[in-house]
Amino acid sequence: MISKNKNLLLLHFIVFIWGWSPILGKLINLEGIIAFQLVWIRMLLTVITVGIYLLMIRQSIALVKKDILQLVGIGAIIAFHWFCFYHAINVSNVSVTLVAFATGTLFTSIIEPIFYKRKIIRYELGFGMIIIGAIAMIFKVETHYALGIIFGMLAALTSSFFTVFNGLLVRRIPSSVIAFYELGGGFLALTIYLLFAGEYSASFFDVKPMGLLWVSILSVLGTAFPFIASVNLMKKISPYTVTLTVNLETIYGIIIAFILWKKDEAMTPGFYVGTMIILAVIFGNALLKNYIKKD
Repeated sequence: MISKNKNLLLLHFIVFIWGWSPILGKLINLEGIIAFQLVWIRMLLTVITVGIYLLMIRQSIALVKKDILQLVGIGAIIAFHWFCFYHAINVSNVSVTLVAFATGTLFTSIIEPIFYKRKIIRYELGFGMIIIGAIAMIFKVETHYALGIIFGMLAALTSSFFTVFNGLLVRRIPSSVIAFYELGGGFLALTIYLLFAGEYSASFFDVKPMGLLWVSILSVLGTAFPFIASVNLMKKISPYTVTLTVNLETIYGIIIAFILWKKDEAMTPGFYVGTMIILAVIFGNALLKNYIKKD
C-alpha cells in the first residue's frame, strides 16, 4: 500500500509539472515561436538531455530493429500530439485546450482494452458519452474556439495511443531508453516533414532569447524528467489511471492561466458548466472504480 501511494504521489507531482506545460506554451507563443518551431526545438533539447542522462548512468541503448522501429513510430505520434496541443493553444487559449484534452479519458477507455485484451467496460463508455455531450455544449457556446477544441481533442487521442503503447513496451524496455528513441524518432520524423514542406528558413531559426529560455525550461524540467518517470510508472499503474490522473493538468493549467491572463482566459458560463461536467465525470469514474475494486 505504501509503495502504491508513493507511486500515485509521484504521478500527481508529474501532472503538476505538466500543468505548467500549456502556460509555458503560451509564453513561448507570445515570443513569436509557432507550434512547429516549438515542437522541433523541444524534441531536440529533450533528446540531448535524455542522451546525457543515459551516458551518466551508463545505460545501454541496444535494441532489436523491430523495437527501434516501433519506438520511432510512436515518437512520430508524440510529435504530432505536441503540435496539436500547442497549435490548439495558439488558435484558442489554455482553458479551451485543456478542457478538450480531458477527452483523453474517453479515448483511453476504448483503446486500452483493445491492446490489453480485456473487455470494454460499459460504464466507461457511458461516462465518455457524457463527456462528448459536455464538449458539444462548449462547442455551442464557444463556437469561435472550435478549431482549438478540435486540435485539443486530437492531442487527447494521440496521447491515449502513445500512453497505451508505452504501457506495453515498458514491461521489457527501460523507460529512459524508450524516451530516447521515441523523442529522437519524433524529432527525426518532424525534421523530415518540415524539410519536404519547405518550412525551413532564416526566420525558423531566428528565436528570441526569452523564447529559447522558455523552451529550454519546458524541455529539460517539463519534459525529460516527467517523460521518463511517467513511462516508468506504467510498470505499476495502468494507462487508464495515468490518463485519468493527467486530467488534473486541466485544473492546474486553467487556474494558473486565469491568474496570469484573466482577460484572455475568461470564458462564458456555459464553458465552465461544461468543464465542471467533464471533471465531475472523470473523478466520479475514479471513485466508482475504487468502490468496485473494494467489493
